Amino acid sequence: MLLKPLRSLLEKRGFSEPTPPQRFALPKILEGKNVLLIAPSGSGKTEGAFLPILHLLLLSRPEGKGVRILYLTPLRALNRDMLERLEWWCRALDLKVAVRHGDTLPSERQKQALVPPEVLITTPESLQILLAGRRLSGHLKTVRWVIVDEVHELADNKRGAQLSLSLERLRALCGDFQIVGLSATIGSPEEVARFLVGEGRECEVVDVSMEKEMELGVVYPKPTEEDRELASKLYTFPEVAARLREIRRLMETHGSTLLFTNTRPMAEILANRFKLWDVKFPVSVHHGSLSSFSRVRAERGLKEGEVKGLVSTSSLELGLDIGRVDLVIQYNSPRQVTRLLQRVGRSGHRLGKVAKGIVVVQDPDDMLEAMVILSHARRKELEPVKVPEKPLVVLL
Repeated sequence: MLLKPLRSLLEKRGFSEPTPPQRFALPKILEGKNVLLIAPSGSGKTEGAFLPILHLLLLSRPEGKGVRILYLTPLRALNRDMLERLEWWCRALDLKVAVRHGDTLPSERQKQALVPPEVLITTPESLQILLAGRRLSGHLKTVRWVIVDEVHELADNKRGAQLSLSLERLRALCGDFQIVGLSATIGSPEEVARFLVGEGRECEVVDVSMEKEMELGVVYPKPTEEDRELASKLYTFPEVAARLREIRRLMETHGSTLLFTNTRPMAEILANRFKLWDVKFPVSVHHGSLSSFSRVRAERGLKEGEVKGLVSTSSLELGLDIGRVDLVIQYNSPRQVTRLLQRVGRSGHRLGKVAKGIVVVQDPDDMLEAMVILSHARRKELEPVKVPEKPLVVLL
């Protein structure tokens, strides 16, 4: 079905046969249809969208210079990660790929303006700026395919509304294009599909939400005499010390661990308390307010085994490549079923692997809420995605 060079690259990359998302999405994308592909992390859905579009690009052999494929992600960190992944394919096919966002160096921006890449990776906010620019907006006139990664992160908020507006401006510039959205498991796929393509356009939903085996549990640690001694050392309450002790025990009995919190201040507090307890304990912190250098160092530390655990907010919920994760710990109730599944899905990050997640709660109310969320998660009962209606604030 794919051109021979692409089939050869698939085998070289280790795909002996297509994964389910690739198998079901590929023919529809090759037919030129707009597609929303829903599949878990680590299932090969990125390649399931990108390779058929590369096939169409190679078949069309367009002349002249300009961007042909626009790849949109919600995070700059994801842009960097996607550059590493897509560059392998593009280099083998003699195609240029580049990233454009707020951290892009002026020299790289000038290079892109003079010699635009065939594949441009960017964020919704950077796309808005590019459309207003004189040179690069001209290079966007040649766009024929758009991929929106982690579209579920955008659909229910004003960033998504801004993206919809930018995509309509792009259509006014280059004409209609084929669009493919990539999403984790969501509660209302048809609603997200409508958001992706806009009113009056068709979009096929390819839902390959494969049953990924999950081990889920809730832990409510009770303080002991040992915790009271630890609390005095850490200048905190025995109940907090009990939770820290349980989290450390879980980290030490597993390989690499992600510890998710609901806020950035809590991520910093937990990481600092672990360091205060034991400065040699290999734990680090990761969130969006840190510098790019600090985030990359933390990601690399976990991937290479230098760090035992990474305390994170939603910055690591998405598909960043951080290597193998054996356990996900959620500190306090995750508040949402979708969020819990997204976070726990970061462990066992390969097809056929078991995802393991434990929620460490702070009080009986938190425990009750977490248990209800886990019950819904086991039955795959997810919250519906609500796309904002007429968010006129994005026009300001």
